[in-house]
Amino acid sequence: MAYKILIVEDSSTARKVIKKTIGLSGLPVAEILQAENGKKALEVLNDSWVDLILTDLNMPEMSGMELVDHLKGDEFLNSIPVVIVSTEGSQERIDQLNQKGICGFLRKPFQPEQIKEIINNILGE
Repeated sequence: MAYKILIVEDSSTARKVIKKTIGLSGLPVAEILQAENGKKALEVLNDSWVDLILTDLNMPEMSGMELVDHLKGDEFLNSIPVVIVSTEGSQERIDQLNQKGICGFLRKPFQPEQIKEIINNILGE
């Protein structure tokens, strides 16, 4: 099965790096969708189903935390696994996010093997 992944990140450079890293990971990916903040991510999700969301925390308009809150409160979107990809990673913040039901946390910068491992663990390859 090939996956559809949504990358939510305000930096276009970081989105390109994450996309390239997913490509280098060797994972079977059918499509990678992109959004520059949580608000745009919700617009993408209105039109497309995805298997996994990779989101940054600190973004304008709607942060990654606000996006997670919205997803978890939506009966159709709450089953989509969410992985936070961020430079911010205090244990307190990670604990908060875990309580909200995120599936993983990747600290930037990361290696292709790390993203492959976390996606495989979540999607069950």
